[in-house]
Amino acid sequence: MKSAAALVLLACLVIVHVQGQAMSSVRRCLCQGPRLNMVRPQNIDKVEIYPASAYCENVEIIVTLKKDAGQKCLKPESKFAQNYIKRAIQKRSLQ
Repeated sequence: MKSAAALVLLACLVIVHVQGQAMSSVRRCLCQGPRLNMVRPQNIDKVEIYPASAYCENVEIIVTLKKDAGQKCLKPESKFAQNYIKRAIQKRSLQ
């Protein structure tokens, strides 16, 4: 009986230790390579904003283009990206 209790206690300690460990240092950012300063607004189908996280230390703005033209990454610090986000927030707050 004592060995079963010790085994359960050991298993619980291992589980707590494994869950408490930090994530690996592998970064999995979606945007690789150069980022654009702007994209023509009429070509934008969808915009996704990903905040910095444990997986990627960068804020990422991914623009999906119309007509299956693919996805592009915007520089979050560009004036175009900042203005586009502000306008989107204003439109959403009016709804």
